[in-house]
Amino acid sequence: MTMQDAMTSAAATATAPPSPELPQPGVLQQPEPGLRMVLAPNPSPMTHWGTNTFLLGQGAVAVIDPGPDDPRHMAAVLAALGPGERISHILVTHAHRDHSPLARPLSQATGAPVLAFGDARSGRSARMAALAGLEGGEGLDLAFRPDRLLQDGEVIRGDDWELTAIHTPGHIGGHLCFGWGDCLFSGDHVMGWAPSLVSPPEGDMSDYMASLERLAEGPWRRAHAGHGAPITDLPARLKELQTHRRAREAAILAALDQAATPAELTAQVYRDVNPALIPAAQRNLLAHLIDLAHRGLVAAEDGDPVQSRYRRA
Repeated sequence: MTMQDAMTSAAATATAPPSPELPQPGVLQQPEPGLRMVLAPNPSPMTHWGTNTFLLGQGAVAVIDPGPDDPRHMAAVLAALGPGERISHILVTHAHRDHSPLARPLSQATGAPVLAFGDARSGRSARMAALAGLEGGEGLDLAFRPDRLLQDGEVIRGDDWELTAIHTPGHIGGHLCFGWGDCLFSGDHVMGWAPSLVSPPEGDMSDYMASLERLAEGPWRRAHAGHGAPITDLPARLKELQTHRRAREAAILAALDQAATPAELTAQVYRDVNPALIPAAQRNLLAHLIDLAHRGLVAAEDGDPVQSRYRRA
């Protein structure tokens, strides 16, 4: 699809005020001055209403998280541009299939470069690299290749906007957040509607907690996440997520009065989770176990981290 084709097919795309209760795919939202958002049509238990694609600035516009490779979504993103506007940068928080696949078609249609920390396997910790044979890879966009790599702390500027790249590994090794004044584009690292999935080997609980700590030290008061409504009090949400993860960790340790497998522990610790999310819960629990083993608090009885029985060290 060319840019003109996409613009023509989306000529009737509506513009509406923000509706956090029930946003509609393809409908242009304006969460705050200088920022537009188009919701992708990919709702699921893991993506909530779908992926939030943000358009920052006026004139030369930055797109943050273009989303899935869906012609309807590409048409809606291009239709969100005003007369004489163009996309100058395409920024990707991380290479999951609900965030990055549209980057290349959008770049081909607009000429804008794709910027990210790296490909789908970039930024992995040594602990996760050692688990490279572990079954995982939930949603990785293995075809993703940025045109330019962003470094931690790098500043990207447009005519009327400025973003700072913040490397926040945890959900995935190459995850970036982007600071914009006192606002943070938090990708999947911090969401208001649910905690992030941390699934080894792409996800690392040790890194995730360290990234939460780092963000808590920053100047950001609110956040726009990759899924769900804006987070109006980011410091409070960061504390809530830290408390939640520490409570899960404590529950895991309490459940290890007897040695148990990750599946057995999930059934004990995640009793409050929708049954459809139990596989994701088990990945989170495995991430906690690997982190606890790294800290010397638990030990696996054999070399298979998924099937092994764990005990307190």
